[in-house]
Amino acid sequence: MKHNHIKKLDKDGHIYYEVNQSGYNLLRNPALNKGSAFPADEREALELVGLLPPCESNIETQIQRTYQIFQSKVNDIEKHIYLRGVQDSNETLFYAVLNRYITEMMPIVYTPVVGLACQKFSHIYRFPRGLYLSYLYKDRIDEILADEWFDNIKVIVVSDGERILGLGDQGAGGMGIPIGKLSLYTACAGINPGTTLPILLDTGTNNTQLLEDPLYLGWRHERVRGKEYDDFVEQFVAAVKKRWPHVLLQWEDFAQLNANPILARYRDQLCTFNDDIQGTASVAAGTLLAAMRITGTSLKEQRICMFGAGSAGCGISELLVHILMEDGLSEAQARSHFYLVDRNGLLTEDMSDLQSFQAPFRQSRANLANWSCEDKANISLLDVIKNAKPTVLIGVSGQTGHFTENIIREMAKHCKRPIIFPLSNPTVKAEAIPEDLLKWTNGTALIGTGSPFPDVIKNGKPFRIDQTNNSYIFPGMGLGLIAGKIPRISNEMFMAAAKALADCSPAKDDPNANLLPPLTDIREISMKIAIAVIKQAIKEGHLSVMSDEEIIHLILAAMWTPQYVPYKKAT
Repeated sequence: MKHNHIKKLDKDGHIYYEVNQSGYNLLRNPALNKGSAFPADEREALELVGLLPPCESNIETQIQRTYQIFQSKVNDIEKHIYLRGVQDSNETLFYAVLNRYITEMMPIVYTPVVGLACQKFSHIYRFPRGLYLSYLYKDRIDEILADEWFDNIKVIVVSDGERILGLGDQGAGGMGIPIGKLSLYTACAGINPGTTLPILLDTGTNNTQLLEDPLYLGWRHERVRGKEYDDFVEQFVAAVKKRWPHVLLQWEDFAQLNANPILARYRDQLCTFNDDIQGTASVAAGTLLAAMRITGTSLKEQRICMFGAGSAGCGISELLVHILMEDGLSEAQARSHFYLVDRNGLLTEDMSDLQSFQAPFRQSRANLANWSCEDKANISLLDVIKNAKPTVLIGVSGQTGHFTENIIREMAKHCKRPIIFPLSNPTVKAEAIPEDLLKWTNGTALIGTGSPFPDVIKNGKPFRIDQTNNSYIFPGMGLGLIAGKIPRISNEMFMAAAKALADCSPAKDDPNANLLPPLTDIREISMKIAIAVIKQAIKEGHLSVMSDEEIIHLILAAMWTPQYVPYKKAT
């Protein structure tokens, strides 16, 4: 993104920016604005005298002031609105605050509050950010992308708003997701915010509440489908490839009918991935591998029940299959460890309406012949728990409270340390509450959740619930891809990221510790994941061989830190 400044070095080698904006124009540029922290010499040189209160602040004072205002807000959506306002006025301050209070603020900036922000998007809209590529503009995409403001873009997050978290079709309100995701790219991995671009493909909405809302900001039209939709996406990707040949393009919250086909169509054309499919898979796999440190078992010994056989559920299962195959199992042996349950029950070979990505996980009726079920034509989650006796239960269904006491107690009968991950977002869509899971398993369950939950009391002490959130994976993945200028993304890179995350687990050294490190360590975790991704890219031949020191130098050179830089007026 062009910010009307040029990075330079003074005679002592210190960085400064030569800027060609001044006065109110400078104060209204969120990438350059320092607010009350502009020093006296810059106020004189850049025509700011009188436009700011006379007392000079520094970033520490601004962080304190911002946090005090944040704490004064009466509810989470007001906190979200406030932080978005800070982001739109002073990006450096926004990320300095977010980094300082990341554990407290990440749920406000992203899940679960971003879901509510998407639902209220047209009612809380304040300031433009990113691009809205409406179907109305399908013949003008090249023209829109050509603006010089976007010259330096390195990462794009795009959504069409159809399947926002577990909340369904939010139309143009889905823009909250790309904005939030890119905020985490910067906060968690140091990606320069000036190189990020959120995009919403507005192909209409089938949400009648939005269409009837007089304040709705999106295109008031039912969703475009079929060839028209595919052609529009093709025009978008072609324009992106032409404008930014080396960009990282992340797909986010597309409906099941589009998510997998889009990924399959474009994954070999540019550096691209779908976070709901691949990022979710990687963080779930990494957390599951960490759990193995506590159970003292291997992944080969697990029987895995996946509740929700959509893009996320099949994506997690597929990545775990590849990890099992890497451990020496045949594909058939690896797939035999999985039981996927969707809205019509356990996936079986006689189901005719399955998606292509679901088909490899069908169970043969011969394998189920000895099962005792209430309805063999529609085998329920409880039936699977009773007959398959899984050691791992993962929820990506968006079905609130579906991990009932009956189901969990049945699982615990057959498993010493049940591994249970209710991953559906936002919090109100979670399949179970951690406190209940611990109660129903007599404290033996190993738990990972998709959204943040309060601490629980374990062994008489507060214990942090591990948030198995994609933010542990995609920022580090993006950092490695951008730093290494890696042209394509492989499944093996996500496997490498999962293993790197597992290696960061506190449980590695203490079986009573958490599966995942705290969010306060997220930048260090992202660096380790970036290193693993670059090493895998070298192994695949995408990059020349480098030493560990060279890899670290490459990554550090790509990271941005939220701190003020001196300015001089361009001459």
